[in-house]
Order: sequence, then C-alpha cells, then structure tokens
Amino acid sequence: MRKCFLALVFLAFCSLLAAQQTFNNDAVIKLVKAGLSDDLIIATINAQPGKYDTSTDGLIALKRAGASDKVVAAIVTKATTPATAAPAAQPPAPTPAPAAQDPDDPMAEHDVGVYLMTTTPDGKRKMVFVNQAGEESTKTSGMLGAAFSFGLSKGKMKADIPGPRAAARSTDARPVFYMYFPAVSSLGGYGGTDLITSPNQFSLLSLDIKNDHRETIFAKMGLGGATVGSDEKKVVLFSSDRIRSGMYKITPTQDLKPGEYAFISATRGAGSATGTTVVIYDFGVDAR
Repeated sequence: MRKCFLALVFLAFCSLLAAQQTFNNDAVIKLVKAGLSDDLIIATINAQPGKYDTSTDGLIALKRAGASDKVVAAIVTKATTPATAAPAAQPPAPTPAPAAQDPDDPMAEHDVGVYLMTTTPDGKRKMVFVNQAGEESTKTSGMLGAAFSFGLSKGKMKADIPGPRAAARSTDARPVFYMYFPAVSSLGGYGGTDLITSPNQFSLLSLDIKNDHRETIFAKMGLGGATVGSDEKKVVLFSSDRIRSGMYKITPTQDLKPGEYAFISATRGAGSATGTTVVIYDFGVDAR
C-alpha cells in the first residue's frame, strides 16, 4: 500500500513539475518532504531540466530539509553537467554538378553526324566533325544522256563537290570515323522512302581533283535501278562496328593514299528533281 501511495504522489508531483519550466532546489525539497524515495527523486532530477543553487547556503538548506547525500550529489552532478545541445541542422548536401563530358571521347554524347578521329601534334586524339556537303553546294549530273529517274535509260550519276580540298583532314593511312544516327528519321536530314540509318548505306569513294572542285561517278543507272559505288577503281572497302544503338565505328580495310575521299549515299527521296537524294561527307588524307 505504501508503494502505491508513493507512486501516486510521485505522479502528482511530476504533473506539477511538468508545468514548471525548470526544476530547482525548492522542487526537490517538496519531493523530499513528500516522502519520496531517493531513487525516485534522483530519477526526476536526471529527467527534468533544472536550475539549481549549489552554493554553500544552497546545499546546507537541502540537508536541513532532509535531502540525503545521494540526492544532494545528484543535484551537484546535474548542475555541473552541461546540457546536451541539440544537433545543428545540417544544410542539404549540394547536388553534384554533372561531370563534364570529353568531346573527344567517342563514348560521350555527340550530335548526329560523322566525326573523324585525328591526332594533334602533341599526340592527343581529337574528334573533328565532318560537314555534310549541302544540296546548295553539291551538284549531281547525268552522263551519257541519262535521264534522272530510275529505269528509263542507261547512264551514270556524277557528284561535283566545290573546292579542291575537304576541310576535315587526316594524316592516318587508315583514318577512324564515328557515325551517330538519330533515333528516328535519317542521317543527313533527308526524308523520303529510303532513310539513311546505317553505315552500310554509304559507299566510300575516292574523288578526282579538278581545278576548283572534286568529282566522282557514284552510281550507274540501268533499267533495273541504280548501283552505287559500282566503279571498283574508286571504291574503298571499310568495316563497320556497331558500338551501341545509333553509333558505329568505321575503319577502312586498306591504307588510303593521300588524296580526297567521300562517304556517299544515294537513296530514293522526296524533294529532288531526279527522284534521288544524295548525302555526301567528304574528307582528305595527307601524307605524313
């Protein structure tokens, strides 16, 4: 019965103390005079924030009020122990900046098109964008009186590219190229019935250098259609390795002599008077 009574008294005092902002000497004296055990009083001292008078007079007053040495020692310990500060709010971790991509790394993201891998004088590799010979600056013409539509008469198609030299150049006998194709539509930006979606739709041809332009016969036309890259003397074989979706590595299978070259694709497309769309990426090979 005595324990139940003390527990009820303790709960009543806890409710009273909860309304107070801090626990102090007077509150401890009230618990002592209420007959609570030392263990209960010490537990309350440790659980409550407190502001105690631990001067000589303060400690003497506690003893005169009946506080045991254990209770007085608990008060002294509580008063001399600094309160644990709440952990400071940590600022949110900064969002890491995206890693800068190396434009000369073939595996980095690149715009759609054809790139030539070159070597700088200091031995570093550099990817050079190969400009497409545009419709405005590239002429296609018929020879032997051929009409510009498939299946009408026999003949040949020739590409004239302005200028005696291409802007993209390499000193490697077997230059390496990378082709990046769009997920949809066609490389070169042309539509039509035949989309250019693979390196296998290109022929690698050598170009004849004239005074102010370069030219090559890129297709033969007959009653059954057109054959691109049919001149064996002009054709350069190359290997095509698919690296990932829409990305291919292109390497000639033989050494290239110094001169002018072009990847040429001719497809049936809209927007051409001949019924044929021609896409050309030209480059040059220089002697070391």
